[in-house]
Amino acid sequence: MIVREKTDSYLLVKQHDHALVSGEFARHWAEELWPPGPTLHAITNHDVAWQGPDASVRWNEETGRPYSFIDYPAAPKLAAYTAGLDLLETEDLYAACLCSMHYETLVRRSQGEVEVAFVEGEVSRQRRLKAAMSDAEIGSLEHNLRFLKLCDGLSLFVCLNEPGQNDYPPPYPEGLTLEGRKFEPVWEDERTLRLEPNPFSGPFQVSVPYQSFGKDGQSLGDGRLELSITCQAGAPPLRNSNAVEGNV
Repeated sequence: MIVREKTDSYLLVKQHDHALVSGEFARHWAEELWPPGPTLHAITNHDVAWQGPDASVRWNEETGRPYSFIDYPAAPKLAAYTAGLDLLETEDLYAACLCSMHYETLVRRSQGEVEVAFVEGEVSRQRRLKAAMSDAEIGSLEHNLRFLKLCDGLSLFVCLNEPGQNDYPPPYPEGLTLEGRKFEPVWEDERTLRLEPNPFSGPFQVSVPYQSFGKDGQSLGDGRLELSITCQAGAPPLRNSNAVEGNV
């Protein structure tokens, strides 16, 4: 779960629902993705592994709050990661490789036994998947991984921040960047957000379902975060003039 702590409650967003919003950011990005279908599929489904763990809310007895993606126990989390990547591999090899790279980079700094075994397994998976790709596909992976992480960070920003708040989410405390460009979120009001510089082809809406729980663990019902993503008047989308097929 993504956990936004409020004064007297917790707002919880399922990881896969957050990833669907990541896909909306990617879908409206002005720059062309390559390969477009598999890259968008990876970004939209990069947290499909969390569908099992997020089926119910698990509370951390030590902290007295729901487990989030940050402190969720390593063994069941990494088992879910592996199962999710196995599923993606049956759907699209490129998307599976991109998501494997994403998870592996998140875990590689941990030195626990299960983390080390997971990283070794995913490096092996990536090697096997790349053997079935073209040189152009392989050459596009690193850029598209950075783009996946940007869209992930944008969606986490929306899910974790109250309107008007600009705290950058873990694991992206350095901000929202891509290829040396930093994108600054600007709140126009509590339901409208834009990025500077503008990277989008046009305005669009995002809607994120959530669950609300009191600090006592009692359910307070469900709702939706509704947000308009707008473009500054007169600002054309920022494009990468150096983009080329296979290495955008």
